[in-house]
Formats: sequence, structure tokens, C-alpha cells
Amino acid sequence: MTVVTSSVPSDAAFLAELAPVAERLYERHLESTKEWFPHEFVPYSQARDFEPGEGWDESETPMEPAVRSSLLVNLLTEDNLPFYFQVITRMFGADDVWGEWNRRWTAEEGRHSIVIRDYLTATRSLDPWALERNRMHQVQAGFHGTTLPNAANGFAYVALQELATRISHRNTGDRLTDPKGKEVMSRVAKDENFHYLFYRDLVAAGLEVDPSMTVEAIAHQVDVFEMPGTGIAGFKTHAQAIANAGIYDLVIHHDKILAPCVLRHWKVETLQGLSESAEKARDRLLAQMARIKKVGVHLAEKRDARLTAAPA
Repeated sequence: MTVVTSSVPSDAAFLAELAPVAERLYERHLESTKEWFPHEFVPYSQARDFEPGEGWDESETPMEPAVRSSLLVNLLTEDNLPFYFQVITRMFGADDVWGEWNRRWTAEEGRHSIVIRDYLTATRSLDPWALERNRMHQVQAGFHGTTLPNAANGFAYVALQELATRISHRNTGDRLTDPKGKEVMSRVAKDENFHYLFYRDLVAAGLEVDPSMTVEAIAHQVDVFEMPGTGIAGFKTHAQAIANAGIYDLVIHHDKILAPCVLRHWKVETLQGLSESAEKARDRLLAQMARIKKVGVHLAEKRDARLTAAPA
């Protein structure tokens, strides 16, 4: 699928009505976040030069293959920042609070790829040649994994995506044995949480401004949701390894992302006064969430059975 962005008249009115909320959320964000510096998190003392002709030796930094996959996917996802900035600018515009937020968000996100890459290079945790080739491929390809026909869809998608990214970074860090690596991923996850809170509360405000349109947007995004790393070369193999390791799977997607957003924060189940099409969209949304949970539990049970049956 292709990312479809538009700025139709209804979008302009929707954004204008939400602008005061966005201004308050932006001010809250600035008051809540703290300045930090990537170079203070990277163990440069562990680094040494890559000599000409020297290859990468994974045995220098022992690590679960699934954790390497997760680090690769997480970093390459962060690397695609130029494309995300472009999409958000087209979706919400470059003026007023929307442009201010997008530029601030971009500046903060830029730290993530800096600190993760520097950590991985200093500790030789990933093959730097393969990583750079993957980065070039990912940034040139952009991201074409979902449809965003209006601003409500954009808000819903990014809220879910930011929370999913936070969970992925946090769970990856928890699987690292190096305390410095844990610290890096924890710091990045904290930023992602602040970004998630901004978009989560914008969606909540959207439900007050136009509940039917916003519910339909949420339903659509849950139905077609894909992480922006789907264009990474070998993504399916990496994603399967990550899921098999329990770092990020469908159960986590349902329990840690969909249920908190859709049910607890946005309270979609109990909204009143929806249009007929929005009522149908809500029914589809709740049914889709139930399917995701059912499939996720089934796959997790199969995974656990394989692990139990595997020889010690």
C-alpha cells in the first residue's frame, strides 16, 4: 500500500479546532522532557578501530540473535526520520503549533538513531557494513506501509506506533546483558513515551471534536497497522525472530498497545452518539482486536510448546 496524505477542507477545520489542545500538549511536553546527550550514554572506551580488511566478528559481543534482529529493526526504523518528517508536514502542515511540534519531535527523534548507532558501533554489536547498506536501502525506500487519508487517521496511527516503539525499545533493552545497552534503550523508550502521550491525548481530543470520524480512523488504523520498519530488507525474518523471543508479538501488541489506547484511554466501547458508519466501524474494531488477541495467544502457546519440547 502507499501512504496517502491529503489536506481536505474538513481536515483544515479539524486541525484548527484541535490547535489549542495541541498547544497545551506541546507546552506540557516541553515542561516534562529533559535535555540529554547521546555521547554521555555511549561506552566509547570499549571501542577500537576497524582495520582495513577486517571483518565483523559477532563472537566479540555475544548476544541472542533475536536481540540483534530487534536492535537492527529498531535502529533502521529510527533512521527513516526524513520520510516521517515529510509525511507529518504534509498531513498537518508546517505552520503554527503543528509545524513547531513536528520540528521539535524530529529533533528529539534524531537523538535516537545517534545514540543507538554509536552504542552498537562502539560495542561491535552489529555488522557495521551490513547496517549501513540496510540504512541506505531503508531511507531510499521510505515507508509505504499504511494509508493515512486524513488527520484523524494520522493521529491514531502515530499514537499506536509511538507506544509500540516504546514497548519494542524497552523490551529489547531488557534482553541486553550490558548495563550500558540497557541504559541506552531505556533512555530512548522514555522519549517515545512522551511522544506517545502527545498523540494519545490528541486522539482523545479528536473524539470530542468529531467522535464518529475519529472512531472510524482508529478502526482503520488498527485494521491496517504496520510498524514503519516493514520495508527493511529481511523484515519478516527479523520480525519472526523478535516475536519468537517474546520481545514483540501479537499478544504484546494487543495487551500493551491496543487495549490501553483503544479501551482504557479512548474508551471506544462506551462512546455515545456515533453515526451509523462509526458504530459499524467500532464493531469491526472490537472484533479485530479480539482476533488479534486470539491469534496471538495461539501463536504464543505454539512457541512455548516448541521451547518446552526442545532438548536442554
